[in-house]
Amino acid sequence: MNNVPASIVWFEVPADDVNRAKTFYEELFGWKNDRLPGPTEYWHMDTGGADASPDGGVLKRQNPGQRGITNYILVASVDESAARVQKLGGQVCMPKTAVPGMGHFAICQDTEGNMFGLWESEPNSK
Repeated sequence: MNNVPASIVWFEVPADDVNRAKTFYEELFGWKNDRLPGPTEYWHMDTGGADASPDGGVLKRQNPGQRGITNYILVASVDESAARVQKLGGQVCMPKTAVPGMGHFAICQDTEGNMFGLWESEPNSK
């Protein structure tokens, strides 16, 4: 495939009550929460691990079916990986989307109905 290690680099926790979820993880693990800039309420959860440890985010649940923590996997190309997801029988549920100045992501579903994200780092993304 490519030389990018396919490792988990980020996770998201959907919540009905964002403050309750932030407090839960803060008190359980000692994770710190800071709101990220932007029009959508999105909180960065600093897990306090080494630089290679994935951090995550807490966001308002978008729909009732949005359950479970979504892990984001680092890939060299969201486009190529999304095509492979489909070729292998999975689905692309949310197409490639830019996070300005950081990269691109897509949300996918595996053959068993599990959701995951693909993440491509790209500092010049718009």
